[in-house]
Amino acid sequence: RSRRASGRAASGSADGDTPAAREPDIQRLEAHGVTWLNIESPTEVEIEWLAQNHRFHPLDLEDVRSRRRQRAKIDEYDDYVFIVLHFPRFDKRTQRLQAAELNLFVADNLVITLPNEHMKALSAMFSRCESREETRRQMMARGSGYLLYAIVDAMFDYCFPILDKIGFKLDALEDEIFEGGGEDIVRDISNVKQEIINYRRIIQPQRPTLRRLEREVHEYAPQDLEIYFDDIVDKNERIWDLLEGYKEVAEALEATNESVITHRSNEIIRVLTVLSALMLPLTLITGFYGMNIDALMFAHHGWLSVLFVVTVMVATAAGLLGWFRHRRWI
Repeated sequence: RSRRASGRAASGSADGDTPAAREPDIQRLEAHGVTWLNIESPTEVEIEWLAQNHRFHPLDLEDVRSRRRQRAKIDEYDDYVFIVLHFPRFDKRTQRLQAAELNLFVADNLVITLPNEHMKALSAMFSRCESREETRRQMMARGSGYLLYAIVDAMFDYCFPILDKIGFKLDALEDEIFEGGGEDIVRDISNVKQEIINYRRIIQPQRPTLRRLEREVHEYAPQDLEIYFDDIVDKNERIWDLLEGYKEVAEALEATNESVITHRSNEIIRVLTVLSALMLPLTLITGFYGMNIDALMFAHHGWLSVLFVVTVMVATAAGLLGWFRHRRWI
């Protein structure tokens, strides 16, 4: 069975009294002796409700309240475990990959999830458990420790489509480089590298935290969960390995693109150099015959002098081109 606490403010009385404070917005799901509370983007109202109804340490509630990103960690207490994890989220407003923080309290037959912003994978999983008895039995019948595993596993599954998009971008950039993209894709490569860097910053710090999960929550599950949490560690390591590969590919593409741009620049410089080398002797010839000296050959023969000068210029240009080709400069 499930219910959702209303997040709307209570109406004021008829005589104009100040409206009562709104009730906490909490999604609640109970099945097979396990309770799952999901509190999305908790405010002071929800945090105060947690303080009144559960004996959580004030520092943990302060971490939930804080708008600053907390480090990934596990804090173990006598009757519960507090966990902070991070997952990648693409921010459409900034067009950047950002870290979304997920705070969790795990106790005997209780799991509380507190994402600091909307997480599609978490919301979808809660909705499935809410609407399907088979999903509730599968996720919640094995204790709160297994429910924690199912939540974290679903969140990591959601990481792979983001990785696939980065891989597709790298493939597209490779094609553009060899199709003549050149300078136009420098910014695209920079953006992909920034996404990879942000992703690495999210995944790398919580690698040791994930290895501790099974040890810290084993008492809240009726069966050995080591093999399940090992699967989560494997997924995290697989993501890290893919990011390492993408990082190397991005750096190689950047170097390749710079080489292509340099090669094209050299080609342009070579063509301009050849043109300058051809024009220099031709300019010398026209300047020489432009002088008012009667002793110059065909100086006073009208069109014959023009034909002679043009012939000399063409012969000189042809000779220079032949010499350049012989030296393999062009």
